[in-house]
Amino acid sequence: MAIPSTRAEIIIGALPFIQAFRGKTVVVKYGGNAMVDPDLTTAVIQDVILMGLVGMQPVVVHGGGPQIDEAMKTSGLKPSFVQGLRVTDPETMRIVERVLVGEINQGIVALIGRMGGAAIGLSGKDGGLVRARKAPPKRGADGQALDLGLVGEVVGIDPRPIQTLQAAGYIPVVAPTAGDESGATYNINADVVAGEMAAALAAEKLVLLTDTDGILDRQGVLLSTLSAHDAERLKADGTISRGMLPKVGACLTALRAGVRKTHIINGT
Repeated sequence: MAIPSTRAEIIIGALPFIQAFRGKTVVVKYGGNAMVDPDLTTAVIQDVILMGLVGMQPVVVHGGGPQIDEAMKTSGLKPSFVQGLRVTDPETMRIVERVLVGEINQGIVALIGRMGGAAIGLSGKDGGLVRARKAPPKRGADGQALDLGLVGEVVGIDPRPIQTLQAAGYIPVVAPTAGDESGATYNINADVVAGEMAAALAAEKLVLLTDTDGILDRQGVLLSTLSAHDAERLKADGTISRGMLPKVGACLTALRAGVRKTHIINGT
């Protein structure tokens, strides 16, 4: 435990950072193993609450991959992915919505409340927050185009529901499901939604929590910083692949919209 003088020094050192980000929106994508380890969950939620207490405006967009995988296996279904996106048939979509909206979202909101914060949960379908359409086919490892089923892509985001919650002092917690004009419901990758959300809210930062240290080069060496140009190049030459593709794509979406910095951080 730090002695009081050490704590004071830490707080004083953080003051310029706190002042610079006061009133600024920070979008945090919360997912991976950080969601299934109780200690990591507590640490992440504490950080989110602290951000609000010092005057920042955190917005949480959560995934639920491990929990969805487990629920699918219990139902006798085998998870399948193409370019980091979960192939989603109607039965899988029912599981996705139940787990993301009915279980994980409510659980995060309740945990924030128990730890002294105030949060309201919603999905992309609530208040027209996220408008979606069916994602086009993606090429698999064999080069063949594959229909992803009920996987959606973001058409647009209405920031007003989030801004209303922020103005009232709540931490918005968003589940990444959304509907189209016909009423169909789609599963959207949480990284993608987080990137689009950061762009729509003119966020100061986008932080993606993941199960890896970040982007690695072909030799497995961590690339601690990258420009948008370098990220595009690494996508094009295949260095960035599979599950990292949606994450880097989300960062690029946010940066193109004027978000100053994006971070891919090991949440474990």
